[in-house]
Amino acid sequence: MTDDITRYDDVEAYADALSYAPGDTVRLHVSGRAERFDVVVERWGGERTPMVRAEGLRGVEHPTPLDADARGCGWPVAWDIPIDGSWRPGFHLVTLTAHGGADPARTVGHAGFVVRRGEGAAPAADGLLVLATNTWNAYNAWGGRSLYTGGTQVSFDRPFGRGLLVRHEVDRDDRKARPRRRGEEPDVDGAAYQAWRFAHGYAGFAGSSGWWTYERRFVEWAERAGFTFDYAVSSDLEHRPQVAHGHGTIVSVGHDEYWSAPQRDAVEGHVRRGGRFVSFSGNTMFWQVRLTDGGRTMIGHKYRAHVQDPVLGTADERTMSGMWADPIVGRPEASFLGAGSAWGLYSRYGQATARGSGAFTVYRDDHWLFAGTGLRYGDLLGADDGVVGYETVGCRLAFDDEQLPVRAGGDATPEDLEIVAFTPSSNLRNGEYPKSIAALNDQGDLDFIADRIHGGTDEASLRKVRHGNAVMVVARPFGPVAGEVVTVGTTDWVFGLADPQVARVTENALRGR
Repeated sequence: MTDDITRYDDVEAYADALSYAPGDTVRLHVSGRAERFDVVVERWGGERTPMVRAEGLRGVEHPTPLDADARGCGWPVAWDIPIDGSWRPGFHLVTLTAHGGADPARTVGHAGFVVRRGEGAAPAADGLLVLATNTWNAYNAWGGRSLYTGGTQVSFDRPFGRGLLVRHEVDRDDRKARPRRRGEEPDVDGAAYQAWRFAHGYAGFAGSSGWWTYERRFVEWAERAGFTFDYAVSSDLEHRPQVAHGHGTIVSVGHDEYWSAPQRDAVEGHVRRGGRFVSFSGNTMFWQVRLTDGGRTMIGHKYRAHVQDPVLGTADERTMSGMWADPIVGRPEASFLGAGSAWGLYSRYGQATARGSGAFTVYRDDHWLFAGTGLRYGDLLGADDGVVGYETVGCRLAFDDEQLPVRAGGDATPEDLEIVAFTPSSNLRNGEYPKSIAALNDQGDLDFIADRIHGGTDEASLRKVRHGNAVMVVARPFGPVAGEVVTVGTTDWVFGLADPQVARVTENALRGR
């Protein structure tokens, strides 16, 4: 098992779209080494509910193009799945099981898709949950490269890499910000994570994104707690923004890092009209991307965008696929979220706050987000489960005459910003990341952010973005008559939902003041 997880399983597949409405047909593209395979489709909510199955389908192995990562596999359709009115909105897992096979651990493959609310159906009571599929795609290295390993274009017309949709349930070794036990030294080099993923044949990016790591945990908790959501994927907000119509709240969970401009426009428009956006995510909206081919291809030049993106020097220059906070783009995510990763990106990851509490320290204990929790000033929220990590968003802080945190300014955050809790977070230089994790080979996020925002990598510029934080904030980016944004700025918040205090804060955020 290496980082090349292409064609690892005996049968693999992808759907021809990311989301469907009742009346649509899912076209499943399959390639496999086995002569026969079975398929079952389950809706994965509070429980896993089988929807449809087929047995003994004929398996055919199709060639995988050398540029499958960028342009897709081009496999033919092997099975059609009609979606009728009995299908509830939600994420649906496709499990394919090959007959025979020399290694039982490699006979199962997975695909997935979302079913949206049907036309004319009433919106779900508690809002719209948007799965961060742009980020799933950015991390997916199936077929060659991801946006983290040299790719600048990635296709959805390929399987999701092993571990993004389904994994073995483990205690903590599959987490990038592995919680410490009493008396234990932090695993700053990520050795436990690497040992776990090699043992089970998962790709290195398995713990950074995907249904299993983040959205799955939230959905299981939310449905068991009585919440009902409609569902969409990242690209729906660009290509069918009407999915948000009628909803009071849009929800984002986990690691929602890659946003297109039309996607952001749709969410900001929702808040301008009085709606709410609730983010339980870290490193949120850090990179701008462009979707092409009807949403089946995603462009992201990232760290080299300001020197190589083809839109530079054109009328579309502001769609450059680099940081939202880059001066060329000029739309820092902090201006909407009330926080951004330029002001705190990593927690308990590598040498970034390696011995940090893993919790938010409560400051404004009388805030409505903490109603019913019993939390008081200075208490730690989520420490037992390490809810703060591995990636975060923060803001520049000052303290008022009551020693409570307030907006310091100079970071594009809205003037109407309530900072209710925070904890230290940090950016990293090359050599400070976990040794086992691929990172930039010539600089780190700290150098890149300092250079693009402050114009250099001298010591003074580096220090301006070295010391950051992870925050919980409530922002009104468009003034008092518009809606609000609630940001709980950490990827790992969902790992603490079994904690009654974490759960209550989550409920308060979803229901509003």
